[in-house]
Amino acid sequence: MISPINIDFTSIEERLLALEAKKIQLDALRPLPAIALKNIRESLNLEWTYHSNSIEGNTLSLHETRMVIEEGFTIKGISLREHFEAVNHHEAIHFLEAMAEKSNNLDASDILEIHALVMQKIEQDFAGRYRNAGVRIAGANFVPPNALKVNDLMDELLEWVNDAGNIYHPIVKATIFHHRLVWIHPFFDGNGRTARLVYNLLLMREGYPPAIILKNDRKKYYDALNFANKGDFNKLLTLVMQAVERSLEIYLGNMTNTYEEFQPISIIAQDPEIPFDNEYLSLLARQGKIGAHKEGRIWLVSKKAILSYLENRKRQR
Repeated sequence: MISPINIDFTSIEERLLALEAKKIQLDALRPLPAIALKNIRESLNLEWTYHSNSIEGNTLSLHETRMVIEEGFTIKGISLREHFEAVNHHEAIHFLEAMAEKSNNLDASDILEIHALVMQKIEQDFAGRYRNAGVRIAGANFVPPNALKVNDLMDELLEWVNDAGNIYHPIVKATIFHHRLVWIHPFFDGNGRTARLVYNLLLMREGYPPAIILKNDRKKYYDALNFANKGDFNKLLTLVMQAVERSLEIYLGNMTNTYEEFQPISIIAQDPEIPFDNEYLSLLARQGKIGAHKEGRIWLVSKKAILSYLENRKRQR
């Protein structure tokens, strides 16, 4: 049903194993301290809402998003819709967290309910309902399927994710599902936010923290989706693995003292133990070969991540 799929598994196997190792390390710390867990979740959930909405054009800053969600403030010059987008997405995350505790198969009602939360008070007539007419996506290299096919395509996708898709690693399966839901484009609006919520539900049920696609990676994200439309999932998978690693590092960094603080690559490159210059480290970060993330235009990485990359490269040789 979901074909063709082009993934270079030889190039990602090591990365997936490294992510599994970090997940195992995090699992070994469970049960996590309640207060620390609460703080991490609140921080990540706020980021999740900010970045996912920003990818879709919401102009609230991270600070303003926090004010809207936590304080109920109204931000001057920001549309009412954008305020609702922040509140709705945050509520959808709480619903998702409750769903993540359940092991039942994903079904259409789950996706419709998540979409209804995302679009409540915005497009009430279409919230939680599949589209009944055609749509076009600006900048995309495809036209979404005819509305008459949406129900059948969604049923096929759900059957795949609950059965045949289990042959894939959970991160790979969630990535393929993410793309396919965006490709079907089952709703008039809110498809991207819903897809990013539901694919994270799949990851969370496997014990991974939510993988947040960052606003600064917006162009890469859309380019990766366009490549996936042609069957090439490598770029999208790299983005997702990078996002998973970032979240795992955040959890581990807050739960243990063994993980160093992330620092700008320009500073890390000055360390005498690091044999790479700033330019090469930036290349490794862009390629997803070291655990790194962007804040603004600056790549941040830990020394431990680079030393781990060096050790893995030695073993391969």
